Amino acid sequence: MLSGQHKLNEPAVKSAPPAKGQNVFAPWLDADARPLVEFRDVRKTFGDFTAVDGVSLEIFPREFFALLGPSGCGKTTLLRMLAGFETPTSGQILVDGQDISTIPANQRPINMMFQSYALFPHLTVEANIAFGLKRSKMPKDEIAERTQRMLKLVQMERFAGRKPHQLSGGQRQRVALARSLAKNPKILLLDEPLGALDAKLREQTQFELMNIQETLGTTFIIVTHDQVEAMTVSSRIGLMNHGVLEQVATPADIYENPTSRFSADFIGAVNLIEGVSGGKADHGGEAFLEFRAAAEGAGEFLARTNKQVDAGAQCWLALRPEKIHVSREKPADAVNAVEGHVDDIAYSGNLSTYYVRLADGAIIKAQEANRRRVANRELTWEDPVWLSWTPGSGVVLTH
Repeated sequence: MLSGQHKLNEPAVKSAPPAKGQNVFAPWLDADARPLVEFRDVRKTFGDFTAVDGVSLEIFPREFFALLGPSGCGKTTLLRMLAGFETPTSGQILVDGQDISTIPANQRPINMMFQSYALFPHLTVEANIAFGLKRSKMPKDEIAERTQRMLKLVQMERFAGRKPHQLSGGQRQRVALARSLAKNPKILLLDEPLGALDAKLREQTQFELMNIQETLGTTFIIVTHDQVEAMTVSSRIGLMNHGVLEQVATPADIYENPTSRFSADFIGAVNLIEGVSGGKADHGGEAFLEFRAAAEGAGEFLARTNKQVDAGAQCWLALRPEKIHVSREKPADAVNAVEGHVDDIAYSGNLSTYYVRLADGAIIKAQEANRRRVANRELTWEDPVWLSWTPGSGVVLTH
């Protein structure tokens, strides 16, 4: 589990080992586990442009691994090099310990499902699934058996005789998935596979993908720019930015313990409060980092952190909106609190996001669950409020 400048086998964020007897899938925490895919200091340049810049990464058997990042960050280029459609400028890519740089794309134990699905319009669903099997000269009875198994896996038996134009987007996606899995690849690569689906169908299909992956035990590697999709389906996420891996960790680790402002800001909503370290401070017999906000009058806060941050060093406090409590009065036991007024409210059904303007003009977002009907909401526009949070709610970042 590596970020751009980490050594092999050194995790960017060390997760706690699972409790004794707990059934947790986490081969990256097992020193004896052998990765299925290894990128070793892989670079890819196109003329003067560096698309992938020294990426080292390990992906383990049966993982559902997500490469996540903004457009142009290098995630698709990394996927295409693994598939054999691009050649690394330098570095190695290994599958099962074997360097695959000289192996043609059609001979690698890898299949790729494209965003466009690339179904043959003149063939039926059944024939589309069987196409690759026929090309591999598999016996006819085995082709029929494997095709029927794939149709059942993606719940498309009733539509076996239809052609792609007679199917919905979600159904075409299932056919493309079945065709990609028919040859039983060790690794399935998915390039933005759900991008063409509407929000409801995308959510449903995410869980179908997870169930199929778990049933087959095939290693899935998905490329997406959708944070929610990556958080939902993956065992781990490789978050990419400008050709390097910013962070590689489980969805929960990246959300709760981002290692950079980019990681904190890209995954979910966050408040990034700039400030300086005031050094270690004692509070109730426990050591905290004293954080002094840069904005005048914004305040001094306490933050729990295991980072070594020198007094006077520039840093940022990353606060998730749902970890901030909004109240009319300052809580008597609040360690960290700041006063402002409600500048705007975003209503999302189950949640309301309050945009609170502080005295210096800065905006802090805080989220509250809508336990009451909106008509009975306690807070509204222009109300004076207090925002408070515990020392453990924020994450101190140094870059």
